[in-house]
Amino acid sequence: MSGSLPFYQKHHRHYDRGYRSRETQSAISQYQQSSSSYSAHSKSSSKGLAATFSALDESRLSPLPKRAKPTYLAMDKENQIIGYVVPIFRGSQEYASGLSDTEEARLKESSGYMARRGLFTSGVEMERSERSEHTSRRTVMRESAERISLTKRIHENEEYHKRMNEDNLMHTPEFVIKPRSHTVWEKQCVRLHCTVSGWPEPRVVWYKNNVSIDPMSDPGKYKVESKYNVHSLEINRCDFDDTAQYRVSAMNSKGELSAFASVVVKRFKGEFEEDLPTPSQHKANSEPDGWVCEYGITFETHIVDKFDVSFGREGETMSLGCTVIIYPSLQRYKPEIEWYRDDKLLTPSKWVQTHWSGERATLTLTHLNKEDEGLYTVRVITKSGYESHSAYVFVRDSDAEVEGAPAAPLDVVCHEANKDYIIISWKQPAVDGGSPIMGYFVDRCEVGTTHWIQCNDTPVKFARFPVTGLVEGRSYSFRVRAVNKAGMSHPSRASLPAAAMDPSDRARKGTSAPWTGQIIVTEEEPSEGVVPSKPCDLTITEATRNYVVLSWKPPSEKGEGAMYYVEKCIVGTDSWQRVNTEIPVKSPRFALFDLAEGKAYMFRVRACNSAGVGEPSEHTEATTVGDKLDIPSAPGRVVPTRNTDTSIVVSWEASKNAKELVGYYIEASLAGKNVWEPCNNKPVKGTRFICHGLTTGETYVFRVRAVNAAGLSECSQESEAIEVKAAIASPAPPFGICVLECVRDSMVLAWKQPAFIGGADITGYFVDYREVNGGVPGKWHEANIKSVSERAYRVSDLKENVNYQFQVRAANMAGVGIPSVPSEVFKCEEWTIAVPGPPHDLQALEVRKTSLVLLWKPPVYQGRDEVNGYYVDIKEAEADFEAWRGVNEKACPNRYLKVSNLKEGETYVFRVRAQNKAGVSKPSEPTEPVLAVTKPGTKDMVVDVDDDGVISLIFECDSLTPDSQFIWSKNYEEMTDTSRMTIETKGGKSRAIFNNPDVEDIGIYSCLVSHTDGSSGSYTLTEEGLKELLKISHDHKFPIIPLKTELAVELQEKGKVRFWLQAEKITANGKVEYVFNDNVVSQGEKYKMNFDKNTGVIEMVMESLGDQDEGTYTFQLQDGKAKNQSSLVLIGDVFQKLKKESEFQRKEWIRKQGPHFVEYMSYEVTSECIVRLKCKVGNMKKESVALWYKDGREVQANEKLDFSEGWLHLEIAQISKKDAGVYEVIVKDDRGKDTSTLNLTDQGFKDLMNEVFRVIANSSTPLKIQSTEEGIRLYTFVNYYNDELHVTWHYKDAPISFSDRIKSGVVGEQLWLQITEPTEKDKGKYAIEFFDGKGGLQRTVELSGQAFDDAYAEFQRLKAAAIAERNRARVAGGLPDVVTIQEGKALNLTCNISGDPVPEVTWLKNEREMVSDDHYILKFESGKFASFTISQVNTADSGKYSILVKNKYGTESGEFTVSVFIPDEANPPVVKRK
Repeated sequence: MSGSLPFYQKHHRHYDRGYRSRETQSAISQYQQSSSSYSAHSKSSSKGLAATFSALDESRLSPLPKRAKPTYLAMDKENQIIGYVVPIFRGSQEYASGLSDTEEARLKESSGYMARRGLFTSGVEMERSERSEHTSRRTVMRESAERISLTKRIHENEEYHKRMNEDNLMHTPEFVIKPRSHTVWEKQCVRLHCTVSGWPEPRVVWYKNNVSIDPMSDPGKYKVESKYNVHSLEINRCDFDDTAQYRVSAMNSKGELSAFASVVVKRFKGEFEEDLPTPSQHKANSEPDGWVCEYGITFETHIVDKFDVSFGREGETMSLGCTVIIYPSLQRYKPEIEWYRDDKLLTPSKWVQTHWSGERATLTLTHLNKEDEGLYTVRVITKSGYESHSAYVFVRDSDAEVEGAPAAPLDVVCHEANKDYIIISWKQPAVDGGSPIMGYFVDRCEVGTTHWIQCNDTPVKFARFPVTGLVEGRSYSFRVRAVNKAGMSHPSRASLPAAAMDPSDRARKGTSAPWTGQIIVTEEEPSEGVVPSKPCDLTITEATRNYVVLSWKPPSEKGEGAMYYVEKCIVGTDSWQRVNTEIPVKSPRFALFDLAEGKAYMFRVRACNSAGVGEPSEHTEATTVGDKLDIPSAPGRVVPTRNTDTSIVVSWEASKNAKELVGYYIEASLAGKNVWEPCNNKPVKGTRFICHGLTTGETYVFRVRAVNAAGLSECSQESEAIEVKAAIASPAPPFGICVLECVRDSMVLAWKQPAFIGGADITGYFVDYREVNGGVPGKWHEANIKSVSERAYRVSDLKENVNYQFQVRAANMAGVGIPSVPSEVFKCEEWTIAVPGPPHDLQALEVRKTSLVLLWKPPVYQGRDEVNGYYVDIKEAEADFEAWRGVNEKACPNRYLKVSNLKEGETYVFRVRAQNKAGVSKPSEPTEPVLAVTKPGTKDMVVDVDDDGVISLIFECDSLTPDSQFIWSKNYEEMTDTSRMTIETKGGKSRAIFNNPDVEDIGIYSCLVSHTDGSSGSYTLTEEGLKELLKISHDHKFPIIPLKTELAVELQEKGKVRFWLQAEKITANGKVEYVFNDNVVSQGEKYKMNFDKNTGVIEMVMESLGDQDEGTYTFQLQDGKAKNQSSLVLIGDVFQKLKKESEFQRKEWIRKQGPHFVEYMSYEVTSECIVRLKCKVGNMKKESVALWYKDGREVQANEKLDFSEGWLHLEIAQISKKDAGVYEVIVKDDRGKDTSTLNLTDQGFKDLMNEVFRVIANSSTPLKIQSTEEGIRLYTFVNYYNDELHVTWHYKDAPISFSDRIKSGVVGEQLWLQITEPTEKDKGKYAIEFFDGKGGLQRTVELSGQAFDDAYAEFQRLKAAAIAERNRARVAGGLPDVVTIQEGKALNLTCNISGDPVPEVTWLKNEREMVSDDHYILKFESGKFASFTISQVNTADSGKYSILVKNKYGTESGEFTVSVFIPDEANPPVVKRK
């Protein structure tokens, strides 16, 4: 020891006087005084210990190797007291030579004992030593003599320390100096120190996160030292996992005390700082991080196929496993595998089994209980470090034996085991079964047996119970059951065995008490014949409504075989009652039962032995029987936060003033349902928990309950509702910026979507740009203030011939992400190339192991001509640039292409080139690498026809996220028109339903699921496939028992009415119900039923019909799942007709003597559309007559009666509305008469006309195409046209809306549709539909292809001819044939000219062209009027004149003759007009 600082404190780098409390300073002061006095005693003894020590000051001044003056103080460099130590007491060399080894050891032990005892000398002794500094020299000498005398007595009696009563010196451990927290860098060492006092000498254990540290488990990592009451823990080469809370626990038979310190290890990522120790160059070169000298390698550990959050149920077996890959792999090397639950190391047991196969680590929980719930961690330790993985395991309650019974309690633990009782504690379950738990029953089972015995007769509510009546020395296991009004729960998992014996007895038997270490009990020599004194320190350690536990200290004088009686007294009385009257207790503790709840008691204890019963102890304070521990208050505000798509993080405010809190239970319910389910079945300590196993997309609310031994608190307030979906973050930066078009002052950019979108849809993009001059970039500028949704954007207001760089940022709900890497430098100059720009935004869908579908967007820059096709290139992702090869030889007209013949497992990239007339463009930016593999869980689109015959396409996806949506497309263009299809999505299945499937629905249907890894599929619907689906649909729409005939009625002899139908096939299990007007009728006098299952004929016969029998008759058939029914409505005229027919049949035997109708009047329509009324008669003779009537008026039939065939006819030609009416025919003779009536009004007339229309429709000729000068005419002929005939013209299966351009009409028997000025849009299928009240009839014609071209060419020819005829030059009259005029007169002729364009007008005389002059005045005005004027006629003007008009469409002339006569001639002038 050198200087004033002991050797073990020199290394205490972080020692600080600030850690000393006032109590510590006081203890140091006492120790200093006692040490000084003991040093004086040593000097006065000739053969004592005086020669052993020398003064401290002498040791500093003397060069001789003398021993220092004994001191028990630790001082720093400034001589400030910073602690104390207990030195090693050694005798001098001279003294030691005269003693044996045993005597020397006893002397050392005595000296140490006195030194320790001096620390606890009385206050009087300490005050006396303090006053000695101020008293006289004589007083000091006297006191020194007294102390020397005391020291001599110690050395003279070697066995003195055995006879002394150590009880006065024993005390619990105390930390004189507590360990200090440290913050260090990785690979540094750290040492924790503490100084502990206590007697007996405490046993010190170090813990890391409440797990004891075993230095032998990891040699070289930890070093634990204990010297001279100074204890240290050294952690070598700290790593990040050494960050933890460390606890040092000091224990002895008087108690236990702990102190805490934290170690924080920082991970250094930069250069070494100046104040950090720099590792040596040799070490850095020879032992890199993780380097294993033994093998000469560094192990790399990877954990794959990791176990995930797991859910189990009580009683099941669960295995957790993961694959461990260690590189390099050495056969002789085996890593260390450790499993933890809630940071506690698991060891193999009957509940837990571990296995290591060489590459896979497995943990098997053989029989799940709620105690097994928690966070499981696997740690793979190699010589280079370790890797770990963690996941939570949830254990659900097993089904209760009785419905409504509570779940089983958990965590049954034994406390304070002694020979009189063992206290059992447990945790309440989270599920009470729907009614409050009334209490708990505790069962015990002696170790080695299987017989369980119930320990309490009535249930206890407090989760802590002392079990008495145990056999001393035997070990027991315990379990607990909960009970409510519905019944009893399953028992909990049994506790660990506990022995019913005192700790002192356990020590005598050689056992080690786990909480105090080895307890050594020193036997005292019994005192005979002494009545024990009062017990002391009587206290109530536990008090509930069911029991009270007392403990006390034995009396100072207890004599031989001391035992105790416990007495109680109700407050307010002086009556003390002995509780244990028969058997006194041996242990200084006792549990009292059967106390009246609510009453106040006092307790006291008497000690007794063979000499008698001693005085009672001091009584306790008044104690009211009841639970002293209150149920905790409800937790505070509950806040749920999104975590993943199946979990929510729930945090809450802790319960206020909660005592002995065990933890919290969290419950969840679907919002609005109020059906609560536990999220955890094992209480959690913190105020934050991750609730797993929730349904994606559902909305939940949460609440929390606190729990302690007294019970569960009230529920907290419900949290706000939260939808389960993954938390969102801002997206990653886009990439792949390229230029799609460039003009003088703007550029169109494109980029690729970020690989990570942050869990939410990208709402837009922001583009920045900057100039680059001479390779020096300038300042960034915003190109758009408002985000753009497309991945292409035109940046405007740029400078021509200037270089620019661009960057793009993506934004979603969480915010704007970081910008992309700046693009290449692009020059802003106008593109003038003839070929188009590159396509962009390539997307790979429907990726399978041998195929995929590639989509792209067209180029922004078209070139000189429009794009007419695309080429797709492909290459392996790792191949060189020269490996690009084409996929399609012919240009693809679509913006999608299915790429087949891929190699499974190969990774490919694609690019697309556009083509126009000028050539092929540059290729687009390549796609990201695409792996040709069918991902697990991938499903193809399927077509389905349900039981109702509805045809639909179905696509399923198992990897949905909360934001996922099914996006349907036709021919890879998103469908927006819902008239053709209806989309229904539920969960992971989306269905596209065809509303009215027909040829318009033929195409490629695809579905893409957003927010997934590209889940998509497609289905190609062909015409043949559609026909097959329609056939299947029809079969599914009618899942009925097929009928040969519907329910019909017929009349039998004597007017019997037979209702019957026949099923095609029916089994022996077939059933029939006969229903009349919604009432089931049965066999009786009125109804006779028969069901022949062999033929399928079902009939019901009625004797006659009355007015009450008017209504609806129904036969309801059922044969297994197949059903059918057929109804017959007999009301109104139909019923009356049937009734009359029935009556007719009844009278038939009478009527057989007279004329009668065999078949009543009906009608038929001939092919010439003549309506023929007919009826068949019988039993006629020559005298019989037939009379026809319409609306009561007789109608003369054109034909003569001919009864040879028995038919009567009445023909109606060209039927119209005026022919509607009630027709009647009467046959009669002297034997009687009969009447037949046919109502051809209202519906009857409509039915008749529909039949006429049907005949007309069937007589129609196929639609033909005719070209006219106005356009194209479609027409058909019918045999007869009726004004009431309703026809509809269709174009592409849709009714045509008529306009001035498209008209329809009728000319005679021709029905036509005129298309004026047809265009390409008019191509397609046309149809005329004749309405006949039923299905109708259609005639169709395909106006497309060659038919359209021919008709259109003929139309153009006729149109041109018509235009030419209409616009050619014409002379419209006004010129006479001959004009005779007198000489000298003026002649003026005018004619009208027409033509477009305006014709050229030429006047001819005698076939020679004339020129206008003063004599001949030729005019052409307004393009319409041509005039011929001769101002003064002479004979030379006689001749043949003509006018010639001409334009591009033709020429026409008009001629006239002018004859000039002399006035002497007698003939007057003549003008002959044409």
